[in-house]
Amino acid sequence: MGKRSVTHYATNALKRPVISAAIATATATAILIALGIWQIKRLHWKEAILSRIDAAEQSAPVGLTGDTPLLFARVTVHGVLRSGHIAIYGADVHGTHMGAQAIEVLDRMGEKPILVDLGWVRTDQGQPTPMTGPVDVTGYIRLPETPNFLSASDDPDGLHFYTLNPKTIGPALGAPDVAPFTLVALRNPLGAKLPADAPEPADALPRPPNNHLQYALTWFGLAGALLAVFGSWVIQGRNTSDAERPT
Repeated sequence: MGKRSVTHYATNALKRPVISAAIATATATAILIALGIWQIKRLHWKEAILSRIDAAEQSAPVGLTGDTPLLFARVTVHGVLRSGHIAIYGADVHGTHMGAQAIEVLDRMGEKPILVDLGWVRTDQGQPTPMTGPVDVTGYIRLPETPNFLSASDDPDGLHFYTLNPKTIGPALGAPDVAPFTLVALRNPLGAKLPADAPEPADALPRPPNNHLQYALTWFGLAGALLAVFGSWVIQGRNTSDAERPT
């Protein structure tokens, strides 16, 4: 085999891995760019939700009627807190005290009763005392949770729950016909100064995290890095081939 044939064979042999590597690199780069574009779309979607929450906090609360929850909004409900029972949801520490969220049933005129998360209460001094009577509650809607294999087991007999699900908590509180969502009370929801042992309501509407720009930059950066590595590999292979080519 002559020098020309050897050179031709070596060149063709080098082309085959370059072509296959180029195809793999192009495929992976397209996937990374697509993931980055998807994160940009989610960024705009999340920004729209945060804008709705900001607008809700700056405007007057809207009345809640029926069983259709109003998400990303402040709502107000008038009713009567049913006396007799209070359920505890979750477990949390404030300072040095163990506590949880206090859940009660609010009866509404002409509507299904609704579960109200009145706020955090201490549980290290026994069962909290239920609040009773007519109230105006301002808060936000929280959809029901679904337990998974990591969820702690509910204790319906002890009225302590770790999954916020009205279908489970309502019957335990004597209200099997509650609405399929929970109203989380916001700060000063009862329109009056509360006693010292009253639940501590939430301070503001919850805001979902918005890290999608960072995720998008990560995917685009990985795509750029992959192209740079491939380009460097091709150049290095070409220089090696030129150095080994017979003269």
